[in-house]
Amino acid sequence: MSNVESRPVESVCQSKGTSGAELERYESRVVPLGGIRAIQVHRLLPQRALPTVGAWCFLDQFGPQRADMQVLPHPHTGLQTVTWPLAGEIRHRDSLGHDVVIRPGQLNLMTSGSGIAHSEFSLGDNPLLDGLQLWIALPAGTDPVPAFEQHTDLPIHSDGDLRAAVFMGELGAVASPATTYSRLVGAEIRVPAGAASSIPLRPNFEHAVLVLDGTIAVAGAELAPGPLLYLGIGRREVQLTATTDARLILLGGEPFTDDLVMWWNFVGRSHDEIAAARADWEDPDSERFGVVEGHDGERIPAPVIPPVRLSPRRRQRPL
Repeated sequence: MSNVESRPVESVCQSKGTSGAELERYESRVVPLGGIRAIQVHRLLPQRALPTVGAWCFLDQFGPQRADMQVLPHPHTGLQTVTWPLAGEIRHRDSLGHDVVIRPGQLNLMTSGSGIAHSEFSLGDNPLLDGLQLWIALPAGTDPVPAFEQHTDLPIHSDGDLRAAVFMGELGAVASPATTYSRLVGAEIRVPAGAASSIPLRPNFEHAVLVLDGTIAVAGAELAPGPLLYLGIGRREVQLTATTDARLILLGGEPFTDDLVMWWNFVGRSHDEIAAARADWEDPDSERFGVVEGHDGERIPAPVIPPVRLSPRRRQRPL
């Protein structure tokens, strides 16, 4: 899924700028998405006090719920979309001509570059859907060609009973085949009940974890599904002790140094950049985003930009 709110508000994505290891919980907020019947998501990033974790600038959890996902073609700029399903099947079509189905354990990665469009529809009648939609901000100075890749056989980091599917970046000596433009990590970790283990971390990364199933102690903090636990920077490992069978997501990366303006499905550096992207999406003669075939010209119109200039806030504290 993507951000198809009909009245999106400006979001500012900068690194938190922390100077050490922390343990901070951030609760999600429920966001009903217009245009998708009966779908609600739990939004965990961005948050006012935690706009990014490394280059990860957006995190929605959708489900588990029975619903029909029907996301018509819509645009993206300045980011990579990461789709990680936990239940159900989703059909992805984009303006580059890709038409694929993604299933749990598989990764869809779409790089927008200066502009791309795609659609996402669930398969089946009123299916059980569950999964994560994440965005990675592209660093300043990078202008990759729009691209799409699907990975169905991801590498596994293991330590005793712990298993971690590495879908982005590197964890320990294991590296995902997915294309990245900044140093980061994204992994789904499974720990059986009663097991204790540790995950190697890069001390120059900031990290956060989200429990999907079960109950587990993370760095001594008992964590159940719901909040995002921010671990800060400077850790070389994190201890995990599972009370029940547990599954969690690890995100991390080098603190992101760019100030970003994020509005609707666009990530940019200025109001003018966002406004230009919106104008191009609404211009029937513009070829910037291409055409997603199979929808008879239907697509999601861009919302109206608020009558103020979108501008990034400064960092809350220095790196």
